[in-house]
Amino acid sequence: MQRTSFKNMDCSAAKALECVGEWWSILILRDAFLGLSKFDEFQNSLGIASNSLTRRLKHLTENGLLERRIYSERPKRYEYILTEKGRDFFPVLVALTRWGNQHLAPNGAYVQLADRITGKLLEPILMDKQSLLEITYANVIVQPGTGATEALKARLAMRKVDVDEGH
Repeated sequence: MQRTSFKNMDCSAAKALECVGEWWSILILRDAFLGLSKFDEFQNSLGIASNSLTRRLKHLTENGLLERRIYSERPKRYEYILTEKGRDFFPVLVALTRWGNQHLAPNGAYVQLADRITGKLLEPILMDKQSLLEITYANVIVQPGTGATEALKARLAMRKVDVDEGH
């Protein structure tokens, strides 16, 4: 079954999904952040079929999230290293994990973040870089950016945003 492509949508979130790919790709990136880099490490961690893993690694490499490097000439073997673009995905994974811990982990968080030096547990939030205001559905609005199309501007102008009672 052919997956829908989002590359022509005028939406940064859709383009990000197109770049990352699908759920296997996010789990591969998660494992890369946990220090895995070799094909068999990803395969053992995920239990993914080798042909699917090959496709996902190729997609992530072509989209600049991973870099493929030779680590053995005989037999020829590669490792997959996070690029700067790949490392910039970390906050997305943190937000997804935080949401999962909050809503889908009935016995408590599966993983937690801690300060690298002190070991103190951290509670991630999304905040504005300038004002340090926490970004939530209740305190921000979405408005057209410099790359917005006329159709997107019209759609945003017509929307109704209801933040009463958390809606």
